[in-house]
Amino acid sequence: MICVAVTYVVLPNREEEAIDLFIKLTEATLQEPGCRMYHVHRSRQEPRRFFLYEQYDDEKALEAHRATPHFEQYVQRGLFRIIESRTPDTWIPLQLPGRRR
Repeated sequence: MICVAVTYVVLPNREEEAIDLFIKLTEATLQEPGCRMYHVHRSRQEPRRFFLYEQYDDEKALEAHRATPHFEQYVQRGLFRIIESRTPDTWIPLQLPGRRR
């Protein structure tokens, strides 16, 4: 499994547009066969800050996600136009002794 965590800060007065894009992106992404989880959160203290948490079966599933038409439409041509900053990171789970996958 591979996890992705991204923090976005959208431009002032673009929050509603970001929410609409995140909703559409989430609906489409959850239909992908390799997607295990896709959650978007909004900061209570900073309404322009959004946190996205994703889980995929493997690197191949993540690459497939990034190659979809909905990623192109809602992220590259959508969110990227209205963000002030974006901080992505990828994670892999620890294999803890005695714990099944």
